Amino acid sequence: MHETGIPWNDPSGDLLRQWLGMTREQFYDVSRIAIVPTGLCYPGTVNGSDLPPRPECAPLWHPPLRAAMPHIRLTLLIGAYAQAYYLGKRRGRTLADTVHAWRDFAPDHVPLPHPSPRNRGWLKQNPWFESEVLPVLRERVGALLAAGDNGGAYTQTQ
Repeated sequence: MHETGIPWNDPSGDLLRQWLGMTREQFYDVSRIAIVPTGLCYPGTVNGSDLPPRPECAPLWHPPLRAAMPHIRLTLLIGAYAQAYYLGKRRGRTLADTVHAWRDFAPDHVPLPHPSPRNRGWLKQNPWFESEVLPVLRERVGALLAAGDNGGAYTQTQ
């Protein structure tokens, strides 16, 4: 992402699109998909890992952005920071607990681990994610894509 300016344009994005059952074209279709990071800014890194999002960014920017997109049908909460912001006290003690309880937040929100290659260990330790969560997530995404419209979102025409 940092080299190209395109979000999820890396191996993490490839895995995320695989999880969703989406092509690159579908994923980057701005008339149907909005990609909004939790922090809306790149906080930098320490020892090769991203720093946490700045705490003031999501509360400042997410409400007006979501208000501008009133017909959102699905929000993927990717990683612990997004889950903490959107689920608050409803989230589990750990990321695994939250993702395992995904049915409690569906159909509007689906908590996911970050698809980073660094999380391969998490994915191996939690095989239920692939067998339980991903088929339902792909079905939900497929149904939304098959609707043939942009989810009822406002589209400006001339």
